[in-house]
Amino acid sequence: MFGTTLSLALRSIRRHILRSFLTILGIVIGVGAVVTMVTLGKATTAAVQQSISALGTNILQIRPGQGFGRGGGGPRPPDFKPEDVTAVANQIAGVTAVAPQAQATATAIYEGANWSTTINGTTSAYFQVQPWPLATGRIFTSAEEASGKAVCIIGNTVRTNLFRGGDAVGLRMRIGAISCDVIGVLSTRGQAGFGGDQDDVVIMPIKAVQRRFTGNRDIRLMLVGVDQKFSTATVQASITDLLRERRTITAGKEDDFNIFDTKQISDTLTGTTTLLTGIVAAVAGISLVVGGIGIMNIMLVSVTERTREIGIRLAIGAVAREVLLQFLVEAIVLSCLGGLIGLVIAQLAIAIIAPLIKVQWLFVPEINLFAFGISAVIGVVFGYFPARRAAAMNPIDALRHE
Repeated sequence: MFGTTLSLALRSIRRHILRSFLTILGIVIGVGAVVTMVTLGKATTAAVQQSISALGTNILQIRPGQGFGRGGGGPRPPDFKPEDVTAVANQIAGVTAVAPQAQATATAIYEGANWSTTINGTTSAYFQVQPWPLATGRIFTSAEEASGKAVCIIGNTVRTNLFRGGDAVGLRMRIGAISCDVIGVLSTRGQAGFGGDQDDVVIMPIKAVQRRFTGNRDIRLMLVGVDQKFSTATVQASITDLLRERRTITAGKEDDFNIFDTKQISDTLTGTTTLLTGIVAAVAGISLVVGGIGIMNIMLVSVTERTREIGIRLAIGAVAREVLLQFLVEAIVLSCLGGLIGLVIAQLAIAIIAPLIKVQWLFVPEINLFAFGISAVIGVVFGYFPARRAAAMNPIDALRHE
């Protein structure tokens, strides 16, 4: 009986193919929008987590200033000094290494090719604090650090644009007004979570950058590696007390520096993207309800159009539940068909949008199954009332219907 009912439902849909498509359009849009938004949200969250994890785990970032959304028009807080780096490295338990950084922007030149890039001055501790191995070459030695020798390690973007993707180790390029020997090439990291190119960088000994580019001993950032056996929160509190003392911040005054835990940043950004994805998906899901109302409306019209057909079926022996099942199956088939079309459109949309926003294409089975299941439920919920109305008809009144 179910096979016959399904055949009748498909025959009815084929008879009014355009009307059927317009009926399920709301379901198509709803399912497509929900799956697309949720999948892209998950892909964005994954990209953010990957970008943060590339910085390494158990790492604290220390910067002058009061952080995002705080502070105001007051004087800029002073940068850190080399003595602050030494104090943090030697006086705080649980610190494995401290990498100071001084940054500048300059144009790198090699045999007529030029590329504007970021110059990052640091020490060899930089490669101990965060996991960024070299593709080729070596890091600078302690003697090169101490003397501020003009040696550099370049990112893959710089290598591609200056050396046309060839081996750069052992060659000499010019950065600004100085010549620099390339001693290493960093492994590829790709785009950061905020769209920046992590491979567009030149790393040099910090003294060389301070002497040739910034003209001072100031340090804008410290990366602190924390031993896995220690809590980052405990180490962070100890560093805060130490820096407050060194920067003579009296009790009751706010810190003029901020300390970020990379895991904390990852959790915050992940929570934000998840919340926004949920809100957008909920708004998109409203169209599913609209689609359900459209199905109920067209099924009521269908019941009215087929009143005499219903009367004939009831008169020759069909029971009410068979009529109810026929119209209910028709509503479910319409809704499920809309769900399938919506899933296909969603995958096409994801494949197009993902490269544009620079996230990885994902297929999330549970989201697709959930959206399809919701479309089937909508067919049952919004198709039951018209089906019940058809099943409750009096055969005599139905046969008299004009």
